[in-house]
Amino acid sequence: MAQFLLDSHAHLDDSQFDPDRDAVIERARSAGLEYLLAISGGSGPDDLASAVPIAERHDWIYSTVGIHPHEAKKAEERHFEQLGAAARNSKVIGVGEIGLDYYYDHSPREEQKRVLIRQLEIARQTRKPIIIHCREAWEDLTNLIEAHWKSAGLGGILHCFSGSAEIARKFIDWGFYVSFAGNVTFKKADGLRAVAREIPLDRLLTETDCPYLAPVPHRGKRNEPAFVREVTRALATLRNSSEQEMGEHAVRNFTRLFHLT
Repeated sequence: MAQFLLDSHAHLDDSQFDPDRDAVIERARSAGLEYLLAISGGSGPDDLASAVPIAERHDWIYSTVGIHPHEAKKAEERHFEQLGAAARNSKVIGVGEIGLDYYYDHSPREEQKRVLIRQLEIARQTRKPIIIHCREAWEDLTNLIEAHWKSAGLGGILHCFSGSAEIARKFIDWGFYVSFAGNVTFKKADGLRAVAREIPLDRLLTETDCPYLAPVPHRGKRNEPAFVREVTRALATLRNSSEQEMGEHAVRNFTRLFHLT
């Protein structure tokens, strides 16, 4: 099968994949994935490079390093030093997922901001785009990105986007790409689909956020990278495009952002 799909955000390091990780990766490749971005750090700062070994075993898989806002309260100076060193690995193409989460507030908001700013500094030093997580914190995030990242000119990804078209346009002007996950297929996601229709095709990305957010018709199951086909198909329908064309747009955008070609 021709390779034309992209999963720009997969948590392959998650323990849910421990029993069959290799088979999951094989299914992804067989389904048509050309690139996959494996996100590190889901278990906290001590695992900020947890997905790098996975990327090192596959030439089509890349990785990130980062401290999630949920775990910001655990971040120590040694972790930032480790992050800077890990970001220089040739298989690490981005810093993330980083950002702010005021929905769960697992870490104090001031700590989230502090840790985000430190990671933006490291991303700037290592010349890596960033992968942003944001829930119910768009005003603070926008202000911090404008003050501490916009001038870097490196851009990044708004992962599993849930904001407005207006927010998306602002970040796009700053060099960002907008990624949609399985929730764009959900029955009650009309507002999100309306936003997806407005994103320029040359700034659109696809992802699974697996093992979370399995798309229709796989809801309730463990999500996996092969299911990004459903996200691609849903976006294609919204944009009166073919699945092939939509996948090719996403792949091309991904390679442009991370200078992979």
